[in-house]
Amino acid sequence: MNERAAVDMWFDPLCPWAWITSRWLLEVEKVRPLDVRFNVMSLSVLNEGRDLPADYRAMMDRGWGPVRVCIAAAETAGPEVLRDLYTALGTRIHLQKYELDEKLFREALTEVGLDPELAAAALTDERDEALRASHNAGMKPVGTDVGTPVIHAPGPNPDETIAFFGPVVTPAPKGEAAGKLWDGVLLVAGTPGFYEIKRSRTVGPTFE
Repeated sequence: MNERAAVDMWFDPLCPWAWITSRWLLEVEKVRPLDVRFNVMSLSVLNEGRDLPADYRAMMDRGWGPVRVCIAAAETAGPEVLRDLYTALGTRIHLQKYELDEKLFREALTEVGLDPELAAAALTDERDEALRASHNAGMKPVGTDVGTPVIHAPGPNPDETIAFFGPVVTPAPKGEAAGKLWDGVLLVAGTPGFYEIKRSRTVGPTFE
C-alpha cells in the first residue's frame, strides 16, 4: 500500500481503553501510510434503556456532556478539530483526572482555539440528533454489543471497508511495535467470517 489510507476511529472521551487505542493509532501513523480521523460515539447513547448498576448509570448520565461538546466543536470548526480536542479532553480526563465539568470543557476548547462558550453545549440536547447520527455511523457496522474503540479501515479488497471493535491493549505500543499490531489487526479483521479474539484482562489501563 503506497498511498496513505484513511482510518476512522469512533471514541467517547470517557473511555480509558479508547484513549489508549487512540494513542496507539497516532503511533501507527508514524510507521504506516495511514491518516486517522476521529469521530464521536456515545456510551450514554449506547446504554440508553439498559439496566445498569447505579454507579455506572450515574457515569452515563455525566457522559452526555463531553460528547455534546465534541459535536458542537465539530459543527463549529469542522470534524478535523476532533483530533486535537480529543487529545485536550483525554489528557485532562485520563491523565490529570479532571471532573466532567465546565472547567474541563472550557480549558479544552480554549486549548484548540475554539470559543470556550461552546462548553454550554454540554447541558443541552439541541445537538443530540447529530450526536446520534455520528454514533450510529460508527456503531451500525459492528453492532450494539460492543462499545469503544471502534475502527473503520480499508479492507483487503478495493472499495471495501472493515469495521471492528478494539483492539483493547495497554499500554499503547510505540514505534514499529505499533505498526506490527496494526498489521495483525488488519489481517484478522479482514478475514471473512472472523469475529472475535478475547481473553480476560488482568491489568487496568496504563497511560504511558
